[in-house]
Amino acid sequence: MSEINTTYAQRRARVAAQIGAEGIAIIPTSLERPRNRDSDFLYRHDSYFYYLTGFTEPNAWLVITGDGKSTLFCAPKDLEREIWDGFRLGPDAAPAALGVDNAMAVAQLDEQMPKLLENRDAVWFPFAIHEGLEARVGGWLNKVRARVRYGALCPEQQRDLCAILDEMRLVKDAAEQDTMRRAAQISARAHIRAMQLSAKMLREGKDVREYHLDAELLHEFRLGGSQYPAYGSIVAAGANACVLHYRADVAPVRKGELVLIDAGCELDGYASDITRTFPADGKYSGPQRALYDLVLASQQAAVDATRAGARFTDPHDATVKVLAQGMLDVGLLDRNKVGSAQDVIDNRSYFQFYMHRTGHWLGMDVHDCGSYVEPSQVGEVNERKDPLSGEIIKNRPSRILKPGMVLTIEPGLYVRPGEGVPEKFHNIGIRIEDDAIVTETGCELISRGVPVMADEIEALMRA
Repeated sequence: MSEINTTYAQRRARVAAQIGAEGIAIIPTSLERPRNRDSDFLYRHDSYFYYLTGFTEPNAWLVITGDGKSTLFCAPKDLEREIWDGFRLGPDAAPAALGVDNAMAVAQLDEQMPKLLENRDAVWFPFAIHEGLEARVGGWLNKVRARVRYGALCPEQQRDLCAILDEMRLVKDAAEQDTMRRAAQISARAHIRAMQLSAKMLREGKDVREYHLDAELLHEFRLGGSQYPAYGSIVAAGANACVLHYRADVAPVRKGELVLIDAGCELDGYASDITRTFPADGKYSGPQRALYDLVLASQQAAVDATRAGARFTDPHDATVKVLAQGMLDVGLLDRNKVGSAQDVIDNRSYFQFYMHRTGHWLGMDVHDCGSYVEPSQVGEVNERKDPLSGEIIKNRPSRILKPGMVLTIEPGLYVRPGEGVPEKFHNIGIRIEDDAIVTETGCELISRGVPVMADEIEALMRA
């Protein structure tokens, strides 16, 4: 068995050990989705399924039993269909290729599953992930119940497999970290290309649109070997940068305005996620530079707070502390109305311009799985009243960071025109985002292949 297949086998063994000797786990991959008549959306496997198999074909299921045995149900060999749709591994070759114990044609799934479920005490599967899965499992269980008069036992428990897999996926091993480094390097090069194209086209007097920069990102992703974008790229020019989930469209990219690009590729099943905000023509204005440097300072505070033993919320708290003081210093907030920096934090006055958290888990999914609450302290609940909404919030202790966890660090400022908002800051949207691997002593920023200092970005765009 290859080293790669050994990794997947070890993961399956860890699942088997946690579901109990008489447990059984069922994990389907994603379905193919029709895009329009006679055409499907580009296929992407289910992350949980891929994590346990490394298998990227559609129409497949994995079954793991508590004794450590694994069975793959997959599409059979069909030379006629393979002419149209591509190579299929097939059940005969799957055990040797993937390291599973057994493999069958997926057409046998409904016949075999009641047999596999019989005399098990618990059935595990991902809850609320695959539409119709609960009903399908229920149908199999009904067939098992029909045999109880003959002495068959039916599983009495249905358990969420995500609880096990989320914890496993939260800490990345060395191979996963290396893949994520390579994904971040590809994405960094893509950001550089987009920055330089913007400045070059504007210098040449050409019409520049958001989709021009989006095309440059996609080109570099594929050139670097990435299979897909990790998510729909955000390419937001001017005021569009104040729309958090804006998508690249037809808006013009103009001299004197900022461009916010939030884009990352997916490589071998792992995502990257980078945001840079740059002047379209390569030179920040005074107000733009003031807010940019503030966001960058807040990001550095968050980076300094990211290390093993810290809480997941520590980087956010560090960011907000810097932003709160900075909003007062640059005049974005009026201290005569909002008070001190601590008042800004306590009353969440900063929320007008900074309304999201400073990071999220990153891995196989761009917003990766994993609880943000420390498991050993789930029962410790404190209530507080949100000063803006009046809602009662139940707080639990935040996750303690461990080496190998990967998260984004992405503060921002989004200034829409409004009463009391200085006009010089109107329609400026800035976000700076990097990908960080937690280490014993701090964190490794794996996405700094693209510059982040304002002077370095300007120099890059002059090149």
